[in-house]
Amino acid sequence: MAARSLRRLGALLPAAGKAGTGSLYFRGCPCAFSTAAQQRSTGDECGPEEPSEEPKHPLSDCALEHKAIKLEEQVRDLTERYRRALADSENVRRRTQKFVEDAKLFGIQSFCRDLVEVADILEKTAESAAGHAEERSDPGPALQKIYEGLSLLEAKLQSVFAKHGLHKMNPVGGRYDPYEHEIICHVPAEGMRPGTVALVTQDGYKLHGRTIRHALVGVAVEAHE
Repeated sequence: MAARSLRRLGALLPAAGKAGTGSLYFRGCPCAFSTAAQQRSTGDECGPEEPSEEPKHPLSDCALEHKAIKLEEQVRDLTERYRRALADSENVRRRTQKFVEDAKLFGIQSFCRDLVEVADILEKTAESAAGHAEERSDPGPALQKIYEGLSLLEAKLQSVFAKHGLHKMNPVGGRYDPYEHEIICHVPAEGMRPGTVALVTQDGYKLHGRTIRHALVGVAVEAHE
C-alpha cells in the first residue's frame, strides 16, 4: 500500500514541474530556477547603451565679441563697395546718355559748317543786288525781283537754321570772347568801350549753343594820339 502511494507521488511531481510557471524539477536532482527572471537579467545586461555625449566647449564672451566686430567690418566693407559700384554704374549711364544726346544734336555739325558758307554767298549776293538797285535811279523790274527773291531765300534759310538749332551770332557791341570770336584787326574805339567788338567781317554760328564757326571780328582799342 505504501509502495503504491510513493509511485503515484513520483508520477505527479514531473507533471507539476511542467505545469508550473517558469520552474523546472529534475528527478534525482531537486534543482529549480526561474526562466523569466533569467530573461529579465539578460535583457538588462545586454540592452543598448546610451551614447556618451562629448563635452561642449562654448565660445567665451571675448571670442564672440571679436567675431561680431570682424563681421561688422566685413559688412561695412561690402556696403562701401556696393555703393561705389552703384556710383560708377550711374556715372557710366550718365556719360552714355550724354554721348547719345550729343550725337543726336551735333551729328549734323559738319553739314552745318558747309551750309553756312552757302548762306554767306547768298547774303553777299543779296547785298550786291541791293547795292546795284540803289545805284540806279530807276532799277528795272528784273533786278528788283532778283533782289526780293534773294531776300526771301535768305530769310527762309535762316528760318531753317533756327529750326535745327543753328543761329547766327551778333557780336557787334558785345564783349570780346575768345571762345566765339577771332580777332583779325583792331580799330580805334570811337564811342565804344575798349575790348568790345566794333565790326564783323564774317558771321559766326552756334549749333545748340556750341560754336561751330568763330566770327571774324575787329576789336575796339584806345586811340593813341
